Amino acid sequence: MSAIQKQLKELQQKAQDAWVMLDLDHSQERVHDLEVVMNAADFWSDQEGAKKISQEASERKDQIEIWQTLIKEIEDALDMLALAAQEDDDTVQKEVEQTTQELQKRFDKLELQTLLSDDQDANNVILTIHAGAGGTDAMDWAGMLLRMFTRFAESQSWSVDVLESSPGEEAGYKSIQLSIKGRYAYGYLKSEAGVHRLVRISPFDAEKMRHTAFALVEVIPELDELSEKNVQIDEEDLRVDTFMSSGCGGQGVNTTYSAIRITHLPTKTVVTCQNERSQLQNKATAMVVLKSRLFQRMLEERAEKLEELKGGHKSPEWGNQIRSYVLHPYKMVKDHRTNHQVQDAEKVLDGDLQDFQEAYLRKQVSDK
Repeated sequence: MSAIQKQLKELQQKAQDAWVMLDLDHSQERVHDLEVVMNAADFWSDQEGAKKISQEASERKDQIEIWQTLIKEIEDALDMLALAAQEDDDTVQKEVEQTTQELQKRFDKLELQTLLSDDQDANNVILTIHAGAGGTDAMDWAGMLLRMFTRFAESQSWSVDVLESSPGEEAGYKSIQLSIKGRYAYGYLKSEAGVHRLVRISPFDAEKMRHTAFALVEVIPELDELSEKNVQIDEEDLRVDTFMSSGCGGQGVNTTYSAIRITHLPTKTVVTCQNERSQLQNKATAMVVLKSRLFQRMLEERAEKLEELKGGHKSPEWGNQIRSYVLHPYKMVKDHRTNHQVQDAEKVLDGDLQDFQEAYLRKQVSDK
């Protein structure tokens, strides 16, 4: 067996194993069931529910198609290699060698999905950024992180909505909470939970001195319907306050008391939502966030896993950072948990996070 044939055979086996690990046979059945629902005459009568179903069907079909295409192209490459050997055609063999390297690169990129096996990995995400030590630079840093995560989400074709924000006086944000919707959003973004440190020449310093700023990123999975049923909330345990939205969203948002703050009295858990015009919509979204946060508390009480899910209750200041972004006197981004580092800091800040996420997920697997 030639080296290239051996590589293709191993790649074929890995791709087939990944198909099983990702349970794509079940995904095909699920897509069929969803399409039956989508073909119903009254499907769009509940637009919010219809959008969720359509999104799930689209994401599952895309994932199935990507893996089906890869497996088929590996089979085609093996057939071409066999034909080249029969006809002793060096030109075709060189083409197959080049194709094999391209297939290997595609598989290496897709293999990251096989590391996403935790219960909540496929879920949407509620991501919150809090400015920490560093004053105005820290609030500006929170804004830079918002851009980074938004760009990453866009690269994955995920939707991003601002649920609540508190802008900084001069720049950026004191805090901002996002809803990021997409298949495996939590699985990818859980690696971002923790304290992020920025070192740069401050644009807010007239003397152009180097400053260090910190921000805390919290990442929690939005609950699926099955998990949500495990969270029971008594309406009498809730205090609901309305207030005038301070966020964007049009004139109607800013002139009516549409924003909602819900306090779960037994646990003192507070959630806020102000991104919708309707008070009812904001309340519904706030309840989703509240249930997700209470579910985390339940996990902590049962298995002490809140630290793992949220990245820990770390103070956003020196010594607690999970990742450092250095823009001066040199450029480098380094993750202190995995020691993965890159020199192209601008590329990372523009949303290129997948290498850091892969290193984190591989370390999680090796530590188990």
